Formats: sequence, structure tokens, C-alpha cells
Amino acid sequence: MNTARQTLQSVFGYAAFRPPQDEIIDTVVRGEDALVLMPTGGGKSLCYQIPSLVRPGCGVVVSPLIALMQNQVDALQQLGVRAGFLNSTLDAYQVRATEQALLSGELDLLYIAPERLIQESTLALLDRAELALFAIDEAHCVSQWGHDFRADYLRLDLLHQRYPHVPRIALTATADQRTREEIARRLDLTDAAQFIAGFDRPNIRYRIGLKHNPRQQLLRFLRDEHAGQSGIIYCLSRKKTEETAAWLQQQGFTALPYHAGLDSEKRADHQARFLREEGLIMVATVAFGMGIDKPDVRFVAHLDMPKTIEAYYQETGRAGRDGQPANAWMVYGLQDVIKLKQMMSQSEGSEAYKRAEQHRLNAMLGLCEITTCRRQTLLSYFGEQLSEPCGNCDNCLQPPDTWDGTEAAQKAISAAYRTGQRFGVNHLIDLLRGADNEKIRQFNHQELPTHGVGADLDANQWRSVYRQLVARAYLSVDVDGFGALHLEERCRPLLRGEETLHLRRDQKQKAARQQTRTPLPEDIDIDLWEALRNCRRELAEAQGVPPYVIFHDAVLQQMCLQQPDNLSALGELSGIGERKLEKYGAAFLTVLQTVRQSESRHDHLQTH
Repeated sequence: MNTARQTLQSVFGYAAFRPPQDEIIDTVVRGEDALVLMPTGGGKSLCYQIPSLVRPGCGVVVSPLIALMQNQVDALQQLGVRAGFLNSTLDAYQVRATEQALLSGELDLLYIAPERLIQESTLALLDRAELALFAIDEAHCVSQWGHDFRADYLRLDLLHQRYPHVPRIALTATADQRTREEIARRLDLTDAAQFIAGFDRPNIRYRIGLKHNPRQQLLRFLRDEHAGQSGIIYCLSRKKTEETAAWLQQQGFTALPYHAGLDSEKRADHQARFLREEGLIMVATVAFGMGIDKPDVRFVAHLDMPKTIEAYYQETGRAGRDGQPANAWMVYGLQDVIKLKQMMSQSEGSEAYKRAEQHRLNAMLGLCEITTCRRQTLLSYFGEQLSEPCGNCDNCLQPPDTWDGTEAAQKAISAAYRTGQRFGVNHLIDLLRGADNEKIRQFNHQELPTHGVGADLDANQWRSVYRQLVARAYLSVDVDGFGALHLEERCRPLLRGEETLHLRRDQKQKAARQQTRTPLPEDIDIDLWEALRNCRRELAEAQGVPPYVIFHDAVLQQMCLQQPDNLSALGELSGIGERKLEKYGAAFLTVLQTVRQSESRHDHLQTH
């Protein structure tokens, strides 16, 4: 481990590992297999990058995203790591050069997509190379329960069969117990050491509200809290991503759409712009985000409810990878549940798969409707307990009001029962409120005893009652396209008056102005901060890489606060390895010196 620590310091510029990185790296360096669950931004990549540098041979990284390999390799090459990739973007000459570098021992890390890895020609190439390890990134893709199923991952068990002496490390950010078992079984890692790091991301603020005018809600959130900052907005459909991106552009934001229906060249261009440009918003389906290593994503917004807590946690985890404050913001409604159930019913999966997905959707809806700490519920889902409420979610910051909804719930359930469990929410609300319209008269529902018994609540209040009854599994939604509500077994005691029910009182979401921007330290020199950012941007543009690949914001903040005046002092800052110090140290020292001299002259003039 001394060699691993030396590598951490000299190459990556960090003084110490974050637990359990040291245990994981030690395991793989010894030649043993590992299964790693670590939250996004927790430092998973170091767990295979450092063993690849310490062990003899080349580490082979199985990555699902061709579009990101170039960025990952660029970032490693900035550190002086000999990294390459093999994918369809290379021409024949580039492929031969990379293969020759592998065979001659001139590569430390090689990135390959699973589709290419399982080809016999690639395996024959690897047979001739010295291999340090296999790293299987985004390992939840092997699981049929996972939210990003990729069939090619299912054949990766061949690595153990063909290369039994090469250690393997599988990594993912989110997986419940069932998914973990599936990953271990499908990758032949049942005997591997398992490392489950804490899932908590305390810098992320979770906020979930009801849709009432989603575009205006989003606009207020962006303008009040994230003007000029980078973020991701997730939508369920391709059409909605394009329409939302176009609308945001009209509102003055730099926004781009991303979904699987765009041609690959446009997708790659939009992804590259998101990584390289500051303040750009990506509006995307879940096709976007895996492997994104952009540290300064300040918010992730959902305009539609994800179908599982795993998907929600994976997507929100793309915010705030630099450890600075970030927002996970979402609006949802009962229509989201109906739409997701319809999509689920059209799935080609088995009945067991559909049942499992239904349970996961119910858990996601439950997270939306709870009145207690959201973080405690999220962590509990992954088997981790948080002893105290977090103080950094909407329910902690603005505890919701509740009311005794027992009688209203009984009326709502009775309306569904007396209409034959054949109608959706809107018709049942009309019935309860005593409407006299064509549909009510068509079915003679004005004759039912429930007609008009709910006139004391408005339509939005009844919509809230029905939504919460579905969330708590008193009612279920049919997926036949009409969204009919059906009674579930657990509603019997409620109807008999044997239990009471307290419901959440819906309120329009207030802007949480406590956290509007990533705060800079109070004593930071803003002129110096901007000068250092400009230097970083110019260096990045000259090399065609994202600014954060040069240095993260946290490194620039250290420069501002400590103002080193020589290379040795600059190299003491966390996150500056030997290669970057050699490559960029002089440029940043010049900026520090120039700003100091400018301020000194200004002070001199002021005193005279």
C-alpha cells in the first residue's frame, strides 16, 4: 500500500485515501476480486486506476459509454497516465497504434465498451497482452433488475473463465440487495470481497414538490437559485426533452437536448459541450449521465418522476461531485404514476420482473409522499440508517402540515367502488363534488349516494387525497390507458372505521433561498478567483479539454486562500500531482503574482 499511497500523492495529488478506498485497492493489488458500491462522486475510479498503475501490465476498463471514453482518457493523460481506448470512433491506423501500445507494455489503462470486448478478435488481442486487472464500471447494467439493462454485460462472466488469474473489480453507485446479488451471480463474483461505502451525499439538498405549473416552477428555481450554473434536467420522453430545451433557450438559458433518438454525432457533440462549457444545462432522458465526471453540476432537476429509487439516486448523484452544495429538485403528479405504469405494462420482461418493478415504483412514490426526512428514507432503502433527520431536505427545512383525512379517504374510496372501479381520478372528483356534466349523466352517477358528498373540498384537494391513497397502496391505478382506480385489500379497515389516516396538506413549493449558489469562502479575493478561472479556461480551450480537467474549483479556491508564491508551495495543495505541477504551475503562479502586484500598486496609490 505504500506504493499505492505514493501513486495517490504523486499522480493524483491527494495525501490520503477516503475509506474504504484503501481496503479496496489493497484487495485488488493483491490479485483478488472485489465488488464495490460507492456513491457517485465517492472516488470509485481511483479504486481501479491506482491498482492498474501499481500492478504489472495494463488495466482494462469495461465502460458502457463510447462518447465519454475520450474525456476519461484526456483526464488521465493530463496526469501523465498512459491511457487509451478502443472503440468505433477510431480509424484503422489509430486502432493499430493503440493495440501495439498495449502489446508493447506502453499502456497503463485501456477503456473498451462491452460490445467490443466480447468480440473474439479483442479477446485474442488481450490473450497476448500483460493484464493488470479488469474493471467493470456501471456494473448494475448486468442486472435485469437494474435501471440501465445492457445485454452485452451479461457475457462478461467469460473474463473469469478465460483469464482466471487476472483480478476483477465491478463498481456501481446504486444497487439494493437484490441487484447486488444479481451482479455477483452474473459476473461470477459470488466469492469476491464486497465493499459497500456509505451512500450519504450530505451536500445534496433533496426537494420534491407537486406539479401545478411545471415550466414556471422550473423557471423560478433556475432564476432564483442557479442562474449561470451547470445542471441536468431529466424528462421521461424524448419529445419533452426537445421541447423543454427549446423553451429554456427562449428564456435566455444555454440548454441542449440529449436522448437516444438523436444521431450519435449530435449526442457526442452535446455531451462534449456540456463537459467543456460552464453554465450549460442538459435536458435529457435517462440515456444521459452514466460516467459523467463533471464535478461542478450544481443541480439535477426532474420534471417527471423516475420509476425507481435507484434511478433517482443515481441521477441526483450527478450533482455536486466536488462536495460543494447542490440541489436535487423534482416535481411530480399522479399522471407520472399512470404514465410509468403504462410503460411498465408494455415491457417485454417476465411477470416476476414486472412485479419487482411495481414494488420499486411504489417505493419511489412513497418517497415523494412522505412527511419525514427524505434522506433517512433514501438511505434506509439501501440498507443504511441515519440516526437523526438530515436538516438538508425540504421536509426537514419546511416540515409539511398534515390533516385528519380519514373521512375524505373513505369518501374517495367509496366513489371508486360505487362506480365499478372503472373510472379515473377526474371523473371521481366530479362525482364527489356533485358535478352535473354529460359523463355523470351518461352513467347515471348523479343517482349514486356519493354524488356531491365531497363538495367541501376543491378539485386539487381531492387530487391530493387520491394521489396519497395510491402512494400508500389503498388504491391502485389500472394501466389500460384510462387510469381507472381499483381498491386494494388494505383499504378494508379504513372503510370500516378501524383505522385513521393523516394526509399531507399540499402547499405550493416555496423557493428555498437558503441555498442559492455555491458559496465561496468569505475572505476569498474575487478578482484573483476570476483571474485563475480565466487562466484555467484558456489552458482548457487550447487543449480541447473541459476546464475541470486542468484543476477543480476546490484547487483554485486553495490557491486564492493560500496564495503560494513558488512551485514547491503550489505542489503542497490537495489535488495537484507532479505532472500537473510541472505542466501548469508556472502559468498559475504568474496569475497569482500579477494580481498581487496589481493590488499592491492599487493599495500604494490609495495611501498616497
